[in-house]
Amino acid sequence: MEYQARYITDDIKLSSYEDKFFKSDIMFDEHMLVWFLSGETKIVQADATYIFGKGDIFLIPRNQLATIINYPKDGEPHKTVVMHLSLETLRNFYADKDINPQPKNSPKIFCFNNHPLLESCLASLIPYFDMKDIPVDIASIKITEAISILRTLNQEIDHVLANFEEPGKINLVDYMEKNFMFNLPLEKFGYLTGRSLTTFKRDFKKAFTMTPQRWLTHKRLELAYYQITEKKKRPLDVCYEVGFENLSHFSFAFKKQFGITPTSLVP
Repeated sequence: MEYQARYITDDIKLSSYEDKFFKSDIMFDEHMLVWFLSGETKIVQADATYIFGKGDIFLIPRNQLATIINYPKDGEPHKTVVMHLSLETLRNFYADKDINPQPKNSPKIFCFNNHPLLESCLASLIPYFDMKDIPVDIASIKITEAISILRTLNQEIDHVLANFEEPGKINLVDYMEKNFMFNLPLEKFGYLTGRSLTTFKRDFKKAFTMTPQRWLTHKRLELAYYQITEKKKRPLDVCYEVGFENLSHFSFAFKKQFGITPTSLVP
């Protein structure tokens, strides 16, 4: 995979994947505003799937779990402008504003399509990627402009951007049953359920009577079997969407659990 990134600051980058395919399971530590220049991305969450392409603009709230699958398209690389909205930046932005955010349990991805205000703001960044020694205040002004536009376009956005709380302790069984397909370190699952790693493992064993690794593999394979047999999806697509990193490992684990290969289920 040939990946290139050019930065104006740590919070603003031009990201490009020249290769055929890139997949990653991610927990977003910061809100991310993304503008597509070319290529295509499939974002798979527990209860929604999104496909974004050239011209699309969207905001991914922090502490979200997602499988990201990037592709080139129409002979062009997967290329995006990405703006990170850090907690520090947002605290400074909202410091003098009277906002009482009502936290949402599971904020979704905000889609803005080809909105001219946001597109103009993000397009104005392009010339800076080829320059050196950009003053920090320029980047700060651009981020402030983007946040201001987001608030104008969607009044609900303050409840997400101005919410600085960390995840509290939640029902472990409900959360894992909903998010088992994301291939993340156990420490991340612990954080998102409001637990240390030690407490997460202890609570998990008590709730499911088996180790997290064994339970996760079993659940992912059950979902894969359903997706292939009932939804008629291709094993290659299912492999990545249920939390496996490569097709060979997926096929080996699938045959071990069900006694047949996933491809043998395809008509």
